[in-house]
Parts: sequence; C-alpha cells; structure tokens
Amino acid sequence: MPRSGAPTRKPRATKKRQPKAPLTPEERALRRRAGRIARGLAAEYPAADCALNHDSVFQLLIATILSAQCTDRRVNQVTPALFARYPAAADLADADPDDIERMIHSTGFFRNKTRSIIGASQRIRDDFGGEVPDTMKELLTLPGVARKTANVILGTWFGKNEGVVVDTHVFRISHRLGLAPKATPVRTERRLMALLPRKEWTLFSHRVILHGRAVCSARKPRCRECSLETMCPRIGVDPGSGASRKPASRRRARRTN
Repeated sequence: MPRSGAPTRKPRATKKRQPKAPLTPEERALRRRAGRIARGLAAEYPAADCALNHDSVFQLLIATILSAQCTDRRVNQVTPALFARYPAAADLADADPDDIERMIHSTGFFRNKTRSIIGASQRIRDDFGGEVPDTMKELLTLPGVARKTANVILGTWFGKNEGVVVDTHVFRISHRLGLAPKATPVRTERRLMALLPRKEWTLFSHRVILHGRAVCSARKPRCRECSLETMCPRIGVDPGSGASRKPASRRRARRTN
C-alpha cells in the first residue's frame, strides 16, 4: 500500500513492437537472387578465407589496419618482418615510430598507419589487458579501427557475424550485380545484411573479394569466364571493356557440356 499522501506511480507503459512491413514482390525476388548469387560464389570458392596472413587476432588487426588503400599482397610482404620484431601489443606499443614507418612505408599512408597501430597497441595493452577485444563497441575505441576493420576481426577470428565487410571489391561488385546502390559503403552493408542470412555475412565478403581479384576486376571484368554471368545485369560495365557476353547458343553449349 502506498503511504498516505504519497503520489501513486502509474504503471510503465510497454512499448509494442511494430510488425515488420511485408516484403514487396520486388524485394522477395531480389532476396532470392542474392541467395542464388551467394550459393554460386560458395560453389566457386568453397575454401574462401581472409587473404591477410596472420597467426593471431593481434596480427590480423594490425594487418587489416595496414591494408587500407593497399593490396593484401603488399601487406603480406611487409608483416612477416614487422611481426618478427613486434610480435605482441606490448612490443608494438613501445615501438619507435621512425622504425615502424620504415618497415611499413610501402603500404602507403605510413605515418597515419604508424600512429594507428602504435595507438591501438597501447590501448590494447593499457585498457584490455593485452588482449584484442571481441565486441564491436570495444573494437571501435581502438585508433585506426572503423566498422570495416571491426567486421573483419569479429567475423574472421571470433566467428561473430556483426556485419558485412565492404571493401572496394564488395562495394563495386554488389552494385554491378544489382544487389546494392552505388552510394556509400554503409548503405551497401545495410542492404547486403538485409538480403543475406546472417551466417553468410563474413564468408560472402571473402568470396566476393576473391571473385573481384580473379574475375570481376574494376576495369576489365572477364564476364565470359564468370560463373555468375547469367545472374548479373552488369550495371556500370562499359560495353567496350571487352566484357561482352557470349552468344546465347555458346552459353547453352557451355552449360550442357
């Protein structure tokens, strides 16, 4: 019983969740096509994995930071010597910036990257007990780590599908396939997350990246060799780039051989 004269509290109103609007026929068709594309990529690249060489989550973090505006191949050439000299966060946290700049110079933007990897190492040592955190919120507090890098760490090392890694290949090919508008990486990620099952998010990115390197390049995509040819509207592909389709009779012959 409330005390005499005490104001009575009204029960807190529970906020009802609004039911999701049903998908339009166009959205259902796009989701089905996204599923076919994902299955096609899985068949083409069954063993897809992160292309950055690493033996620990800390190495994966540093390599991912270095991969910004740089090829994975170049990063893989640089990191063996870097990790041999600085194997853990505590080592890299106290590193001489001039030494780091010399070692990573060929990856580009080496001064900013040096500040990022030393700063991230210091934060890991001082705030996380020397261990790379395993949540999106904590990873985003590390210098040099934005959502793309956090998605790489969470999905590749910790097996947590918190989002889709949208690098230059995923951004380009998602638009070319008609799965996402060519607006921003954030919008592309949101669209892919809506189209694909959560369990597919990390592997889909790895497979698209491999496909972008092997077949669907930026300037001269090899559409005639592409396993997704019949599902791809080739949005933004220059007809004069050499990416013309095979005649229908030849495509049928290839599928029946």
